Amino acid sequence: MVTIWRLRSYIAMCRLFCLLVLAVCSALPAVSQVLRGFVTEVTSGEPLEGVNVVLYGEGEVSFGAATDSDGFYLLPRLTPGRYVLRTSYVGYVTYVDSLDIGPGQEIHQLDIVLEEDELVLQQLTIVDNAGGSTTLLSAGTERITPAAIERVPMPEITADLSAYLSTLPGVVLVGDQGGQFYVRGGEPTQNLVLLDGMLIYQPFHILSYYTAFPSEVLRSVDLHAGGFGPQFGGRISSVVDAWSRNGNSSQFAASGSVSPFLLGTHVEGPIVPGGRFTMIASARQSVVENAAANVIGQDIPLLFHDLFAKIHGRPNQHGRVSFSAIKTYDRGNVGGTRGIGAPDEVRWWNDAVGGRYLFLPGNLPVLAEFLMSWSGHTMQLGPSEDLIRTSSTSRINMEANVTHYSHRGDLHWGLFARSLTLKSELGGLYQNLDLKTEYVTEAGIYAAPEFKFTSGTSISPGLRIHHFPSKSRLLFEPRLRAKTVLGNNELSAAAGLYHQELVGISDRRDAASVFTAWTAVPVGDIPRALHVILGYRRVLAEGVTVVTDAYYKRMSNLYIAEWTARPRLTTKLQQADGRVLGLDLRLEYSRAPYYAYINYGLASTEYEAMQSELVHWFNEVFYKFRPAHDRRHQINAMFSTSIYGFDVSLRWQFGSGRPFNRAYGFDGFLLMDGSVDVFTEAGERRVIYERPFNGVLPAYHRLDASVNRAFQIGFSRVTLQASVINVYDRANVFYLDVFTLERSNQLPLIPSVGIKVDLP
Repeated sequence: MVTIWRLRSYIAMCRLFCLLVLAVCSALPAVSQVLRGFVTEVTSGEPLEGVNVVLYGEGEVSFGAATDSDGFYLLPRLTPGRYVLRTSYVGYVTYVDSLDIGPGQEIHQLDIVLEEDELVLQQLTIVDNAGGSTTLLSAGTERITPAAIERVPMPEITADLSAYLSTLPGVVLVGDQGGQFYVRGGEPTQNLVLLDGMLIYQPFHILSYYTAFPSEVLRSVDLHAGGFGPQFGGRISSVVDAWSRNGNSSQFAASGSVSPFLLGTHVEGPIVPGGRFTMIASARQSVVENAAANVIGQDIPLLFHDLFAKIHGRPNQHGRVSFSAIKTYDRGNVGGTRGIGAPDEVRWWNDAVGGRYLFLPGNLPVLAEFLMSWSGHTMQLGPSEDLIRTSSTSRINMEANVTHYSHRGDLHWGLFARSLTLKSELGGLYQNLDLKTEYVTEAGIYAAPEFKFTSGTSISPGLRIHHFPSKSRLLFEPRLRAKTVLGNNELSAAAGLYHQELVGISDRRDAASVFTAWTAVPVGDIPRALHVILGYRRVLAEGVTVVTDAYYKRMSNLYIAEWTARPRLTTKLQQADGRVLGLDLRLEYSRAPYYAYINYGLASTEYEAMQSELVHWFNEVFYKFRPAHDRRHQINAMFSTSIYGFDVSLRWQFGSGRPFNRAYGFDGFLLMDGSVDVFTEAGERRVIYERPFNGVLPAYHRLDASVNRAFQIGFSRVTLQASVINVYDRANVFYLDVFTLERSNQLPLIPSVGIKVDLP
């Protein structure tokens, strides 16, 4: 009965939600002449982002705009007259057309299809952003293209977003196992990861080389490392906003790949003649547990797979619709199976389905986006027949995002409503936390006007209002983004206040623990964070760019495990405050056939907590410490080129040592619950810690290399790859078993060969 009532309430909420959005759009005033449309690629039908669409009147530029990630452009408030329309996009033939704009109020729609210019592509010497060069777009925000992802060496032939993220100076992966990534001092559960608008709770596979969704199906990824706008909320660290391709609209295509790590395949093509409806699907299955383990002669008890599918359609000129679904599974022993304190087996599942409708009202300069999705996540720790801990969560999401275009700026606003179900059984891990089934509802609204003073100067203040009816909480989150271009220099800034009502509970005292339980804020205040970011970008010379990003985060009411000098015992949950300071530097060279960059990250993360019991240990109740993911120095360098048809990539990474809990000594513990013979009862072995995280692990560094060669055989394209991960076989520590003082290392030198076949 509760489920039926919740479903009916949700349907009623959806109807009211859509009516409200349509009513607001209808109430907007009509405007004068408008030109709008979509720009796509002729062969695949994929939208092209960053295309300059310009109207020339009497030989001079009168109006101009650039396409967004959906290939959409809009030129508002046109004056009557005769114009020449031209498009410009690196590597594509220029589109030219003439237009007559008459008096009155009318919206003209012109969809443009661009063809590749083979001659320009052959002569191109500078790799443009459209071709894969990746630089910071503005403070805290970076656009990641598939071409940029493909440059990073991988242990198998297909590229993956995970490998690229690990090259960024503000991102820390504590190991090559566990699927945990930290962005600028934040925890993994403080990152919001979206695929086609669907929430992915655990976005990395248990082997951290891979994300939960294959990069082969990705169109673009926006990484908001901080200072993100009001359209995003519910997390206090970062946002990864990934969007998949639509599928080839003109012909069927497929691929298959084989390597010692992974088997993968994908298929795409038109569903109906004419390409108005297309599909794309992929499947991957790991074989590392057997194949790669035999190559290196070492157990790798990890297994995972994922499935993805999407249907995209153009039902009419004014709308675009798509449906996406993803399913993933992971299982393994993170850190191996050796030692007294060896970790238990962990398993998790991701499931998500969603739909998107892009709508252009017939008489308004508006682009409206409607999203609906369901996301689920289940995690288990221990043998399946005798679980130690388990957690499951699901979320129904509905949102509408509207952009109202004008000549001097745009207005972005939206509404959202969500319903969540949370269940956990932690086996008594936290003495002051009794998790049970929870139902949480959310609703809110945001607005972010963008004022454009010149072609390179804009400012966007914003506000997000987030309401939790089930918790009687109302949150206000102001945001601000700004940028200006002065010649070859670009300055940008971002700031904002963020809250996280739903938190992930993890025991970070154990470096090999990846089990996470999601719950509404159990006790105390809501976690929040203040972000302040300053960015600078300069083009030093043709193909040479330098980017700098300085950031500050002040975090409050974080949930951590209460520190105890004795591990392997249950603990309590307590709140802490945090402070993050950092500086990211990037020098990039992008001139064909060479591409290279070097990143340097300097960061400091510090937590502070209060614990009355500490007076017995340290003669004080407050303590400050570096959390386990605090990596002070990071360097990433990469070089890629093409030599005689071979694509060569080299990547070297360095990270200073991370903190860990150092053991002070060992003793035995005997529970005196009645009459106990102390001469015959062995008791339990126990470790006594020093101060929290006062030890430092050895520095991490590694060199990866790969060589690819592609051949055309009939209608198929065959690519062969040889790669080596950890070329000089560096023994990088993953974690230290405090009971045996035995270290568990990350993966050693791994040679690999792979083959990929693309059809046609």
